[in-house]
Amino acid sequence: MQRWARSLTRAGQVIVKDGRIVLLTSNGREIASAPVTSVSAGKPWFLAADSAIARINGVRYRLTMGQRNRRPGGAAPVRRFLDALRSAAVRRI
Repeated sequence: MQRWARSLTRAGQVIVKDGRIVLLTSNGREIASAPVTSVSAGKPWFLAADSAIARINGVRYRLTMGQRNRRPGGAAPVRRFLDALRSAAVRRI
């Protein structure tokens, strides 16, 4: 059984732009980046509504979105992230 590692950042950013995904810390330092065509991402059933999994450069990241304003419907940021990733990958092919 694999365990989740410690949190890399509490207020970081996920940027999907120009066919790439970039994970940044709250200070703007890059954690990881890769072309969107090489990234796999999804929403497993066992995670909270505001979380997704992304595998970037072979490393698995749990992305929790919308922590600042917890409210019902926390799945909306995750859905937008997955949609942005899919549409960026389609545009690059």
